[in-house]
Amino acid sequence: MSFSVRIQAEDFDVSQELATLRAGDKRVGAVCSFVGTVRDRNEGSQVATLELEHYPGMTEKSIAHLMAQARERFDIHAALVIHRVGLMQPLDQIVMVAVTSAHRGQSFQACEFLMDYLKTQAPFWKKELTPQGARWVDARVSDDQALARWGIQAQNAA
Repeated sequence: MSFSVRIQAEDFDVSQELATLRAGDKRVGAVCSFVGTVRDRNEGSQVATLELEHYPGMTEKSIAHLMAQARERFDIHAALVIHRVGLMQPLDQIVMVAVTSAHRGQSFQACEFLMDYLKTQAPFWKKELTPQGARWVDARVSDDQALARWGIQAQNAA
């Protein structure tokens, strides 16, 4: 089984990452993946750049703990989280979550579970550059609600 977390500034090749994740595992009947990209708008403003910061070591440990929870909740064979940090522009890839399992339902659920956590609880800080200046981005209420369906109370929820 392969459960891997990578935090990196460099872009990633989705096709290559998926091939590596499922390579040689004949049990795999489903691969579910999600790729998040930088949008050119947020909260009604144009976004020129997005900068992501993190605490090395702490971020990886937090996501590894999340993967352990996913393994307990879902019948999955492997999972991969790649999250980029640094300065990015619209259309750039930010995050990739991929999960393998015997059946699609478990892969879909585990992938969604991982993303819901990443959006609200992983220790990343996002700063957007807009025509009005730079601003820090908080998790949305809808992201907190998505996490709550898994029985997890968002730490940033009111």
